[in-house]
Amino acid sequence: MSDKVQAPETLIKSRKNALKSAQDKVAKIVADKKAKRSKRRVIFKRAEKYVREYRDKEKAVVEFRRNAKRAGSFYVPDQAKLAFVIRTRGINKIAPKPKKILQLLRLLQINNGTFIALNKATKQMLQLVNPYVTFGEPNLKSVRELIYKRGYAKVRSQRIALSDNSIIERALGRYGIICIEDLIHEIFTVGPNFKQANAFLWPFKLNTPTGGWTGKKSRHFMDNGSFGDREDKINTLIHQMN
Repeated sequence: MSDKVQAPETLIKSRKNALKSAQDKVAKIVADKKAKRSKRRVIFKRAEKYVREYRDKEKAVVEFRRNAKRAGSFYVPDQAKLAFVIRTRGINKIAPKPKKILQLLRLLQINNGTFIALNKATKQMLQLVNPYVTFGEPNLKSVRELIYKRGYAKVRSQRIALSDNSIIERALGRYGIICIEDLIHEIFTVGPNFKQANAFLWPFKLNTPTGGWTGKKSRHFMDNGSFGDREDKINTLIHQMN
């Protein structure tokens, strides 16, 4: 009876490497699943925290108004920190300075919309482009609907749909923004990393409002026109165009 033939050393080594590779692959799959479960828990807890924060703020406003009414005075809310700006007119016959500001605001086409943080400088910019835009104070519902329904990311100059939280985390994770609810919170509250979060968002491409832009070249919103400050009525327009 002949002796059993031993497999070549290279084959044995190859089999060991294949087995180790398969084991490593399984271990990575298990680790990835565990990490995803952990990340989902973190995201869920953050979302719960934001909901409580928004509700507490709404309750505080209601309480301030009640107290003011009892005292026979008026409640004056804090000045808005966030605006949503929509371009209402094309590029024809625009002076160089307003044209440059529209470029800085990333409003390159009619029906484009962007968020801006309101301060002295941006308010002056809005005054200079007032005949070409309409703007106002978006509420949480509008911010949420815009980002969920019309939100796209700017990644390496490409327009990418916000289809996965990993897109947000890769771009903004170093700022503590890892999911879409983080992004909404940073924009709505004009957080410390608003500039980076807002630059990450591609300008919103909106539909023409119901009935079109009326008197867009000559009439202010207050005169049944299209341009200018709508204050909180911007939310009705966002709903029509979203």
